[in-house]
Amino acid sequence: MVTADSIRQYIRNNTIELKCTQRVICTPMVDRFCRKMSAGIRFPNINVFEGYICDGHHRYLASLLSGVAIGINPSRITAATEIIDWRTLTFHEEDYYPQEAIDELNRQDAMFNNISIAEIVEILK
Repeated sequence: MVTADSIRQYIRNNTIELKCTQRVICTPMVDRFCRKMSAGIRFPNINVFEGYICDGHHRYLASLLSGVAIGINPSRITAATEIIDWRTLTFHEEDYYPQEAIDELNRQDAMFNNISIAEIVEILK
């Protein structure tokens, strides 16, 4: 199981190639992504501009923690984009999403991977 402490330890002990532009990470979300990635579930690419993550921080961290590569799409940033040091992230231990939203994301992941929702649910047990 991925925890805030395990993410912090990874950040302390490893060089992270891409730069962070988000202040808060939802630990349960990273954990779900890790479990799914480790089971072979694919995800949409993350969006990156010149080494700065524009969208996909949770998927990127999960890819690092699970050792599964994630694709990158070129993107753009705005003038308001702020660069955040990975070591200063805040972690939410509570899930961002209610169960209905998690169920919908699981359905989307099942469709994206052309597998049944039951297979996704089994991965997350």
